[in-house]
Amino acid sequence: MRVTAVATDYDEVRSDVKESQDHSLQALQSANAPDARSVVRELDEADAFDDALVPGGEFVSEELVVQVIPQAQDEFTCYSCFLVRHRSQLAREKNGHAYCIDCEG
Repeated sequence: MRVTAVATDYDEVRSDVKESQDHSLQALQSANAPDARSVVRELDEADAFDDALVPGGEFVSEELVVQVIPQAQDEFTCYSCFLVRHRSQLAREKNGHAYCIDCEG
């Protein structure tokens, strides 16, 4: 009696796993779930509605005005966290870039 070895394809999905995947797919397809288009449409409508309201429920069409103050002589911008810091918080300077104590700590 001669036994011949058969090559095994380890990439092939086992039959029990394939069967459970088919059942899962069928369960998902038969579920009463919304389709992707309706979900996106609902999210877009909610975002559009949220943008126009403030906590008091009023519509606001104001523009914010912010005064920008230039960096002072005794300040630097940290190259790591990009915050403007006082020179007393300077930890090191390397290649023309300044780093604060918090980022070097």
